[in-house]
Amino acid sequence: MTDSTDRNAASPVDPAAYDPAVVERKWQDHWEARGTNHTDLGGGASPFYALMMFPYPSAEGLHVGNLFAFTGNDIYGRFQRLQGHTVFEPLGYDAFGIHSENFALKVGVHPADLIPKNIDNFRRQLKRGGLMVDWRHELSTTDPSYYKWTQWIFLQLYKRGLAYKKRAAVNWCPNDKTVLANEQVIAGECERCGAKVEQRFLEQWFFRITDYAGRLLANLDWLDWSESTKLAQRNWIGRSDGAEITFRVQDLEEFTGTATIGIATGEFSANPIEIRVFTTRPDTLFGATYLVLAPEHPLVDGLTTDAQRDAVGEYKAATAKQDIVSRKVNKEKTGVFSGAFAINPATQQPIPIWVADYVLMEYGTGAIMAVPGHDERDFEFATVFDLPIVRVVAGPEIVDSHAPLEVAYTETDGGRLVNSGEFTGMPVADAKRAVSDWLAAHGQGRGVVNYRLHDWCISRQRYWGPPIPIVYCEKCGTVPVPESDLPVELPYVEDFRPGDDGVSPLARVESWYRIACPSCGGTARRETDVSDTFLDSAWYFLRYPSSDVDDEPFDPTLTRKWLPVTSYIGGNEHAVLHLLYSRFITMVLHDAGNIDFEEPYRRFRAHGTIVRDGAKMSKSRGNVVNPDEYVEKWGADTFRTYLMFLGPYEEGGDFRDQSIAGVRRFLDKLWTTVLESSTVGAADPQVMRKLHQTIKKVSEDIPALSYNTAIAAMMEFMNVVRRGNRDAHRDEVLPLVQLAAPFAPHIAEELWERAGGNGSVFDVRWPAYDPALAADELITLAVQVNGKTRGTIQVAPDATQEIAFAAAMAEASIAKFVTGPPKKIIFVPRRLLNVVA
Repeated sequence: MTDSTDRNAASPVDPAAYDPAVVERKWQDHWEARGTNHTDLGGGASPFYALMMFPYPSAEGLHVGNLFAFTGNDIYGRFQRLQGHTVFEPLGYDAFGIHSENFALKVGVHPADLIPKNIDNFRRQLKRGGLMVDWRHELSTTDPSYYKWTQWIFLQLYKRGLAYKKRAAVNWCPNDKTVLANEQVIAGECERCGAKVEQRFLEQWFFRITDYAGRLLANLDWLDWSESTKLAQRNWIGRSDGAEITFRVQDLEEFTGTATIGIATGEFSANPIEIRVFTTRPDTLFGATYLVLAPEHPLVDGLTTDAQRDAVGEYKAATAKQDIVSRKVNKEKTGVFSGAFAINPATQQPIPIWVADYVLMEYGTGAIMAVPGHDERDFEFATVFDLPIVRVVAGPEIVDSHAPLEVAYTETDGGRLVNSGEFTGMPVADAKRAVSDWLAAHGQGRGVVNYRLHDWCISRQRYWGPPIPIVYCEKCGTVPVPESDLPVELPYVEDFRPGDDGVSPLARVESWYRIACPSCGGTARRETDVSDTFLDSAWYFLRYPSSDVDDEPFDPTLTRKWLPVTSYIGGNEHAVLHLLYSRFITMVLHDAGNIDFEEPYRRFRAHGTIVRDGAKMSKSRGNVVNPDEYVEKWGADTFRTYLMFLGPYEEGGDFRDQSIAGVRRFLDKLWTTVLESSTVGAADPQVMRKLHQTIKKVSEDIPALSYNTAIAAMMEFMNVVRRGNRDAHRDEVLPLVQLAAPFAPHIAEELWERAGGNGSVFDVRWPAYDPALAADELITLAVQVNGKTRGTIQVAPDATQEIAFAAAMAEASIAKFVTGPPKKIIFVPRRLLNVVA
């Protein structure tokens, strides 16, 4: 340290008053000129990769939620730098995709012209927010030098048989004119525009993420992630242990009985069609009284009798107009009888085959065995269509196993099988295994593990995205674009509006898609779909350290040093898909030998959400917070600190204009107190005790992302320092500058410089605390037994009678006078404990 008098005289900042605009402008210029935030990726010791989810630049500028998220990550990164780590905190833009394209359509500007301008504005706002970002490694997913490697990743999956094309049912938004993932459909409507979602069948490219379902699920057990995020992923992957059972279809031509919608009897051919169903309850097989196929099931048309063909056709057409999510949640049970029957392998009785929309092709086999006695949906369906309901599980309270069921009996604890042949009387858990083994022994089933997760559809029939690097040749068929020909650049298309036909706008540009086959040179055409923006963001964390490398997607040496990501912070809205897809791509690259780790993020924490005056922010409510306005009025340091003071970072808080003034007063006090502090004499011992307690508190709260309580502790300490208008000693307040630095970096830099600090405050180690001083303050309490003083004890000032008595009895010199349970205890807080024995 040096005396700060000369520094003050030379500083362009007026020492008399705190002017955030001047201070922040000065230090942002200094950081840029001095390379303060540049990370030594090659030589830096103790690397710490502090990553935040990059934003969609699909609007005119950042909203307060963006800044809330980025500031929280920045505080954590700055704290780690003060701990001695070399911190890499990059930032970029998830700039492809429907968000950006829709905004371009809304304002009537081509996305290739609009998005770069949006990025410029985002960058300006982010820099003004004081983030410790190394801007040399900024990236945008729309840059050909980036999406060249996105296309390369597609080709790696294609080589490994993990990318394939098929015709599939998808959710289609007629307004946005694109495919929607299931989680983007809310109550049958598009979450973005509110349009009624339809179901369409389109040729789509998929990734076989289901091949990795087991690993994706198992690794969650050891990942250091928010529990809510891990739970969301477990539910999405949705492991189910059960059995796959084969039901043989009765030959319609040889059927000699009378077909009814209930039960039929007859004879069957030697080689019938087989329907495979998945169930988690093989123990209930004796209660399966009908089968249900999804309307899209490939066997439906072949099974349907002539008498039922029109009814089934009409039902399929009506179902096709529904979106997949609505079919999952719709409580109204509808369906149609196919006219066909299958044989229950346990009872050897024919059961009717129905077609109903509550069964989906995307889960299991697209067919179910319906057990109305023990499944609520099946019970409702059977009740509507007057189908048999048989009890095959009963609890100990059930006397008559043949009594009609008024509701489905779904309990399994303590349940035993009834009306189930040789398995009658067997506990449910044992019966699941026994029935599965019996089916396997008879060649009519096997135990299997099924997952709710389905393959990732990456095709998008939009313009603004990376073209899928595939060529279709009349002679060679499907041909991957050679890696040497990457990137397949997105052409500038004037009319980029999507069409109602489900065909990409690129399909209207023959001059682009008509090419020579890269394999034989013959006539060929490019794939005209673009890839899902989730693919862009599934690997961006790998690119940041190597963003200046041209000949490979990620430098092996840098990747080994910096990856996997040390800490990742982002929104819960991406808790499932983005994180799941990112994990999947990482596993594939690991298996291909490209990287030596299979999980991308060591630690993940989800930040909360900001509301305003108790309501979610929206333009229609007129309660959107524009960060520029508040930074202009209050300064970035005040705004950053206030956002973190709103509530627990992982929960969020309620933005109220009147509350921000309190944070500004704290920084004003910090400014004045540090500049007026003295080096004469010694620091006050009680203030220093409080300082060490504050250092301990803030040191524990920041890693836990408990930013609001860390700020409260600093404010409390400031009140102690300034109590009674006392003059502060430099040793009392200089460590407070360091504690405040991650939250308010500009004012911390200025005060550190003015106090004589050398270099950046972020190049100095975090202040240490003395455990003895940081311990809770203790008081001496006199202890009497029957009115005579027998000793003293040390307790906290707010110790209760119970705590004081326990402390007294822990002292042998006092406890020996208490020979039995006390008759009475007299406790005077902070003064006396008297035990009447």
